[in-house]
Amino acid sequence: MISGWIIIIILFILPLSYFGTSVVRDYTLRAGILDVPNGRSSHKQATPRGGGLAVAILFLVSIVIFAMVGAVPERLAIALCGGGLLVAGVGWIDDCRNTKAFVRAAVHLIAAIWALLWLGGLPNLNIGLTIIPLGVIGSILAVIGIVWAINLYNFMDGIDGIAGTEAIFVGLIGGILELALGMPALAILSMLLASACAGFLFWNWPPAKIFMGDAGSGLIGFSFAVIAIASENTQGLPLLIWVLLLGVFVVDATATLLRRIRQGDCWYKPHRSHAYQLAIQGGYSHKQVTLAVLWVNVGLAILAFVSWQWSFTMPFALLAGGAGLIILQQYVVHSFDMLQNIPIELEKYRTGTKNI
Repeated sequence: MISGWIIIIILFILPLSYFGTSVVRDYTLRAGILDVPNGRSSHKQATPRGGGLAVAILFLVSIVIFAMVGAVPERLAIALCGGGLLVAGVGWIDDCRNTKAFVRAAVHLIAAIWALLWLGGLPNLNIGLTIIPLGVIGSILAVIGIVWAINLYNFMDGIDGIAGTEAIFVGLIGGILELALGMPALAILSMLLASACAGFLFWNWPPAKIFMGDAGSGLIGFSFAVIAIASENTQGLPLLIWVLLLGVFVVDATATLLRRIRQGDCWYKPHRSHAYQLAIQGGYSHKQVTLAVLWVNVGLAILAFVSWQWSFTMPFALLAGGAGLIILQQYVVHSFDMLQNIPIELEKYRTGTKNI
């Protein structure tokens, strides 16, 4: 169980995040740290970015406080705070002035290795029906997974409200399940992250008054990955269930990356080819797409609850959730990508550059 004073602190983080985001917004406006629309943007006016800095500061400081009073294990706090500082720090620098991709990648890799050292690697993987021993391979896969989680959350933070809404929903559902499994420390961290993001979302809900930026999105992806691995190592909520809860982001980011690599595109450069971005270009509003993602998350949460209640169903839940998300993602991409290409094809016919 979580004591009353801890619940009060978690809830108090929400208004602190709201006012903290306001302070960051005022600063970014004065400093001219703005996201100016271009051909790859999903917004139409210059908007301050870096609002996730308030989320990062509150989340990391709160972890230190909870670790000092013994509510969060010391090694887990060091893993999150050490790596989180690196990820949020390089993200904030990138928000203020663009950094080289290889610099960000190097910092993300160091943060992932740091976290894994303090977590003790990833020796096993629970798949529901059995537990698979991974050994050293598990640690290598975990480092890759953390780095990818940092970046995929960044990639998916492309429209108003979507990243904050995802963090709140996954943090709350994950925290509830961790608490039900007798893992109060992991529940505290999950709900703490959700609360910090909730305060920020007041400013980021469509139409956004400030964007999260790399400082926030990278930290959220990193934190969920570390919490999931720590949960796996302590027989809490299995890592794969955390992946299921984050399935919308994982599938869209991964499928889009693979598609861009296959097409020969520069995968790490900004673009508008994610399924959620194509839906915006197809005429849906930021709010509609964000709420649609939220409804998909409800379905994933139901599968997660079933897996928690009856562990033998976990492989089937993962298969159903993964297959459903892939089909949905491909349907959205092909539907809206085709609509986007119609004007281009018509222009080719009009100018005579394509034979009928």
